[in-house]
Amino acid sequence: MIEGFIAAFVGVAFGIGGTVAYGKRTATSGRNKAEQEIAKAKTKASDIVLSAKDEAVKLDSERRQEWKKTEERLADRETSLDKKFDDIDRRAEKLRKQESEVEELKDEIRQIRTRQQEKLEKIAKLSKSDAADKLMQMTERDIKEDLVGLIGKLQKDAVDDAEERAQTILVSAMERMSSEVTAERTVTAIKLTDDEMKGRIIGKEGRNIQSIQRATGVDVLVDDTPGMIVLSSFDPIRRQVARLTLEMLMKDGRIHPGRVEEVVTKAQKQIDKDITRAGEDAVREVGVVGIPKEMVRLLGELRYRTSYGQNVLMHSTEMAHMAGLIAEEIGANVRVTKIATLLHDVGKAVTHKIEGKHHHIGAELARKYGMSEDIAHAIEAHHDDIEATTPEALVVRVCDALSAARPGARNISAENFVERMRDLENVAMSFDGIDKAYAISAGREIRVIVSPKHVDDLSSIKLARDIATKIESTMQYPGTIKVNVIRETRAIEFAK
Repeated sequence: MIEGFIAAFVGVAFGIGGTVAYGKRTATSGRNKAEQEIAKAKTKASDIVLSAKDEAVKLDSERRQEWKKTEERLADRETSLDKKFDDIDRRAEKLRKQESEVEELKDEIRQIRTRQQEKLEKIAKLSKSDAADKLMQMTERDIKEDLVGLIGKLQKDAVDDAEERAQTILVSAMERMSSEVTAERTVTAIKLTDDEMKGRIIGKEGRNIQSIQRATGVDVLVDDTPGMIVLSSFDPIRRQVARLTLEMLMKDGRIHPGRVEEVVTKAQKQIDKDITRAGEDAVREVGVVGIPKEMVRLLGELRYRTSYGQNVLMHSTEMAHMAGLIAEEIGANVRVTKIATLLHDVGKAVTHKIEGKHHHIGAELARKYGMSEDIAHAIEAHHDDIEATTPEALVVRVCDALSAARPGARNISAENFVERMRDLENVAMSFDGIDKAYAISAGREIRVIVSPKHVDDLSSIKLARDIATKIESTMQYPGTIKVNVIRETRAIEFAK
């Protein structure tokens, strides 16, 4: 049994030893293989590096050759450009020499012409300016009568044709259009039934009148005119509301601050209805459609506006009738002409709210509410500060002058009339060679008598045009003014 243990122990020892010896031998063999593989890899890597270096050297050599060729081409081009620049410099120098020669030739020619002119002046005993003046005088003397006759004939032909055509159109328009002559005025004063009513309107400690002024925005004057109440406001709509309010209060008899506010509200609603109705009636009377509601309301507000005593809404409607007839005769757009004429003064409805001239304001309002540019331009150009570029705009301008110029349309005070006549005569007298000037036909004509010694026939034609131009630029007037320049020489002798 002991021998068995010893044998087992010896077997185990030999097994362990064999295993250790095998492991060492295996490790040694693996290390040798790894070293061999590493050596092979190093050899292979070395070969790759050498190959890459050779390829890089080859590429560098090729690039150097290409760069060298490029440098050679650039050098050739630079040489060629230098040659061209040299040629250009030589040509420029040659041109400069030629220019100098040309200038020398010009100077020589000028000297020759100057010497020739001096010789001619010595021979003729006249300077160049004197000779030119004599030639102009001779030419003017020879053709003056022909020029005067030609100008007169052309003017006569133009006037005859224009007058005949204008008469046909205007007579046709006037024949088919009729409107009232008297113009409605805006009421700004209210007659009181008695003096007691004045006290009731004022109220205790002025409460009633202060309430009216506060609610309407209108100044109420009760002491200026006996038996009358005067309403003062720049806004005609507010003035109408105040007028209607006072009429309703006086009719009802109950006047106190609470009642005033209630009546003002009713009056405002009534005036709003009247404004809308007036605008719709005007549009319907003229016979146009498609006008924005905002513009129709502004048109209705013109019922309460006057210009020189002429009701602006009535003025606009009668203009629209005439404009439609004239536009039809001359072939213009009738709808555009009618709408533009009807709305030409719509800017006056808001001139107390917006700064600017009413025709510019009206055009901006038309553009704002989406109306066509033809209509906006015709509205804006119906006065002289904007040039009328369309037939419709010219028709609006003509109808505005016709409506304002008819008898009874505008009431102007005698003082203003005399002042306008005086200004018209002073404009004519401001020119040289005028003896007298008379404004006649209610300012529709200015007759200018010139001195025949200072103004000849040809100059009188130019003088008439100059006077008309100055009148247009310095004065404001309805319609047209005829400038009549009279030149006459009378020789009187007595036989004794």
